[in-house]
Amino acid sequence: MRKQGKSMRIGVLRVYFMILDAHSLKEKRMVVRSLKDRLSNTFNVAVAEIGSNDKWQVGELGLATVGNDAKFVNSAMEEVKNFIQSNPAIRIIESDIEII
Repeated sequence: MRKQGKSMRIGVLRVYFMILDAHSLKEKRMVVRSLKDRLSNTFNVAVAEIGSNDKWQVGELGLATVGNDAKFVNSAMEEVKNFIQSNPAIRIIESDIEII
């Protein structure tokens, strides 16, 4: 039986970024793989490369987390975005957060 009053919130973050020192797909993959691993381990979020797979200068990640409070979920996604922004190998071009 489902408890009344409790709701689930899903936070989704999409980040489109430039990889500053990548000169090949191999270099891009190393940067993206390292970033995905650190995000997953540090913030316990689901991470997937969602676009720009054939371009070595840019990357696009989708991240998701679940919680029962919209403010907490939004704050967690902002923290993840700030972590990505602090990476000197990456410059965020565009990002958006959605709470469902």
